[in-house]
Amino acid sequence: MGVFFNRRLLLAGLLLSGCATVPSRPPRLLPGDPELYGELEPLLGARAETDGLVIRLKSQGCLRKEDLRFFVEGRDAIPDVAFARRRLETCKGGGAREAEVKFGWSELGIAGATAVRLLNPLGKG
Repeated sequence: MGVFFNRRLLLAGLLLSGCATVPSRPPRLLPGDPELYGELEPLLGARAETDGLVIRLKSQGCLRKEDLRFFVEGRDAIPDVAFARRRLETCKGGGAREAEVKFGWSELGIAGATAVRLLNPLGKG
């Protein structure tokens, strides 16, 4: 009877623990070493959201997500993430001077990370 009671209590505790969920937080963004990765394209800004990483880049108005490529290394403790353009923008419109692009954490392969090191220099341009 004692073993049965303990299992029932354990099951009740597991079921009730699902009711008290903690809101998920986006990972902290950490800067990379600017001396080491100076040749990467500077980003105008970046922010971590609960569902992905948003980066801001210079644009002539026709930048698409498909024009960018990402690189991820060290997928364990603190992954390093870098972004590069696949092709240059060739549009000649008087469009936007900057563009925002969002990459999901799962898309980057680092869902669940508590911190991410962004290797591109920030705030230059």
